[in-house]
Amino acid sequence: MRLRDLVRTLAAPLAGLCLTLVLAGAAPAAEPVYPSGSRFGFEPPPDMAPSRRFSGFERKEGGATVSVVELPPGAFPDLAANFTDDNLKSQGFIVEKRDALKIGGAEAMLFSGEQPADAAQGTPTVRKWLLLVGDPTVTGIIVAQCLPDAETEATMRAMLAGVTIRPALSLDQQVQALPFVITDAAGFRPVRVLAGNSVLLTSGPKDQMANLEQPILVLAQAVQQPPSADQRDGFARAALYANQTMKDFVIERAQSYRQNGVDWHEIVARAKDLPSNTPVVVSQTIRFAPDGYLRALGVVREDQRDGTLAKFREVVDSVQVK
Repeated sequence: MRLRDLVRTLAAPLAGLCLTLVLAGAAPAAEPVYPSGSRFGFEPPPDMAPSRRFSGFERKEGGATVSVVELPPGAFPDLAANFTDDNLKSQGFIVEKRDALKIGGAEAMLFSGEQPADAAQGTPTVRKWLLLVGDPTVTGIIVAQCLPDAETEATMRAMLAGVTIRPALSLDQQVQALPFVITDAAGFRPVRVLAGNSVLLTSGPKDQMANLEQPILVLAQAVQQPPSADQRDGFARAALYANQTMKDFVIERAQSYRQNGVDWHEIVARAKDLPSNTPVVVSQTIRFAPDGYLRALGVVREDQRDGTLAKFREVVDSVQVK
């Protein structure tokens, strides 16, 4: 079973930044603020705070966001080569300027421009900045965007150019930074934390698994408007079928229920792992809240299902949102 991240987005120039930094140098530097589990820290303006919806920051009144994606260190050269004006334009980002920067000892490229208004979609023009950072230990893609009256260009550029990179966090530190706590791991252990809001667990000695030698369980929290009660079954099925690492789904059971005052939806299905064609059993449990949901996806080989599905539920039932 493989997990993938594909990330592409948009970003900004440096005019006027020197004066901003000179003036800021007269005052003590503020401590950088790190999104949960991230290695990239920022000094956000007073009206922006760490987001609960994604790894990054958002303006409290709305209208501006800064998102952070971390990739392996070797990704920088290819990304820098592929982030051409034409490629970014095809994604709706019109680049006006690009600047080569140094972030500490790391190479960086700062793109600036805008996403034009779309009358058909009813969306306004949005200012965008993209900072690509190539540290020897990590690659960062930082995307900032705002409505023209939400933040100033100088504020957003200074926030991006002032990014700092801290040493790699241990797995325990990343788990502790998750927005939820697992109080009963039921024999599972964390292997990897993803995007600051999800964790991959397994039961067994191996961290790298071929053909699902060990059961895996992924827990992820989403802070966004959850579907209404009458849409939850369709929402859950669509989420299950969207998993591109499996095929040939056959649902054994799908049900909504209420437990301890909370709405849940659970699906148990058979499928085949790609590309090995290994028969597997998939357990998807979604716990709904007024401002989002927690999704758990457990996968186990069909010949190992006995007892494992109950352990998936034991872990999920123990999760407490911070």
